[in-house]
Amino acid sequence: MPSNFAQPTCPLNRDTSPATVGLRSFHSTSHNWRSTPQYTYHVAASYSAKQDRFNAEQNLFTQPVHDPSISNEDLRDCKESIDKRRRARSGQDAFFFSQVGNTKTTTFGVADGVGGWVESGLDPADFSHGLCEYMACAARSWPHGFNTTALHPKDLLQVAYDEVTDDDSIEGGGSTACLAVAEPDGNVEVANLGDSGFMHLGLNAVRHFTQPQTHAFNTPYQLSKTPQRMLVQMAVFGGPSTLSDLPKESSITHHKVRHGDVLVFATDGVWDNLSPQDALGIVSRHMVDLGAWVEKDGTIEVGQDLAKLVQADSARKADSSSLQAKVAVAIAKEAKVTGLNTRRDGPFAKEVQRYYPGENWHGGKPDDIAAVVAVVLEDAPQRAKL
Repeated sequence: MPSNFAQPTCPLNRDTSPATVGLRSFHSTSHNWRSTPQYTYHVAASYSAKQDRFNAEQNLFTQPVHDPSISNEDLRDCKESIDKRRRARSGQDAFFFSQVGNTKTTTFGVADGVGGWVESGLDPADFSHGLCEYMACAARSWPHGFNTTALHPKDLLQVAYDEVTDDDSIEGGGSTACLAVAEPDGNVEVANLGDSGFMHLGLNAVRHFTQPQTHAFNTPYQLSKTPQRMLVQMAVFGGPSTLSDLPKESSITHHKVRHGDVLVFATDGVWDNLSPQDALGIVSRHMVDLGAWVEKDGTIEVGQDLAKLVQADSARKADSSSLQAKVAVAIAKEAKVTGLNTRRDGPFAKEVQRYYPGENWHGGKPDDIAAVVAVVLEDAPQRAKL
């Protein structure tokens, strides 16, 4: 259970080395003759609460990101439409994805409620789910409420955090966050606060894997809201203060995606149990088996049917036939299985053994899980009319 109090121990680092599956990567040039390629991001999420059995059909969300029938909402109207009873059964983990205003920009990400708040009588799930709900609302209402000409993930996180702190129905709690704003020109900006994380996978390669932000082992950077009753208790009786980091302290990275790339955003319930090599292996197997990536003459390239694969029945809110849904489910399922495996040491177990060899920790780490997968598709070029 991650802590919301600082501890004098060592920070947690993850393996960021690239992984391969024995094939050279090669990006097809069939889409690249246009001078300014445009991309769309096809997104799905899979999740599982710690105490629940994994169900591939039920633990899936695939609502289309861009819906022409949805107009640019006012932030207040969007907030009033939030129904907590409709939240995904993902425990203290949460996720979101949304179009940005009426643009072709897409935003998506995850948040992980810090379990240590339970000891203070608070439900960290309310904080993390509220944060994601407000990020989705703020994105849909953009540019209302923003002072910038383009949406940046750190600004989106700040607006959502302000909404959570002002929401009297959310008493308190804390959460990590990792989110992206993905532009149609292929530029992706990522903000990461804490130990949730993001992977950028190209053809047969890990192009980027986030480094977690931690104050100490199992004590991630986190946004937080401390109830007044706790502030009074700390003032009267003393004791350690709660951690409270800010959106501006997020680590910001910039990435350029290409046709056929895969972006994976996930909470530590995934990354504590799957290494970058594990995740690449899962994604590569499914991309190749489904024809999204194709082996040819010892290389691997993007398959010609990628557009059909990502758009399969994408109008359904929980459809498992699209490529991104299958990959998201595969990642979440493997993380769930590995977390319950007492014989296979995952990344978390290896870190415990490194810093606390006397603990004799082996196996996986059961936890809530949320994984958001985005498959990058280059739009077919528009031919000029004669």
